[in-house]
Amino acid sequence: MAKMIKSKPGLLKVYKACSKELQDYFAHLPKLLEAFPMDVSLAYMFARLELGQNMALYCGAVKLHKANAELARTALGSHHMTREGFLALYKTVFGFDLPKAARDELKIAEDTRDTVMHGKPTSDDRIRNAIGNVLEYAEAINKQLHEKHKLRPFGKLRGFSGRAKKLDKRTTRFLLKGMGFNIA
Repeated sequence: MAKMIKSKPGLLKVYKACSKELQDYFAHLPKLLEAFPMDVSLAYMFARLELGQNMALYCGAVKLHKANAELARTALGSHHMTREGFLALYKTVFGFDLPKAARDELKIAEDTRDTVMHGKPTSDDRIRNAIGNVLEYAEAINKQLHEKHKLRPFGKLRGFSGRAKKLDKRTTRFLLKGMGFNIA
């Protein structure tokens, strides 16, 4: 579990210790922390987190499985993603699980997010630590996928799949259905 973050300056210190890719990906966090209540920063972090998770699946499908990029984007855009569904698709697309420590960190952050988003009171301390957990989770995914596949979904993805020939749309449709994506 992450070290307890006791203040906004402490959270900013955690943010600044993250990789450059992650700092760029969550670039608005410092200004949000300065100008808005903590729950706004938490909502921002989860919006960006979910985008990064979708990008991880998209990049995996396109780079590793040679899926047609347009169809893969459409499939992800229309797929109803749940927390458990993401974990299952991640394992299917990449062939391995997310690191357990990262999943545990995210679970703590999700509990806080749910409390805030459902209008229940919680402390700024809990929200700060949830934001720190999201940063650690994103860093862990970037590290794992970069080591295994040279991908960093929480970062710039220009040229991530190279010039490899992709599958045609018909074959991609079968591939994505077989992986568990809801696609017509």
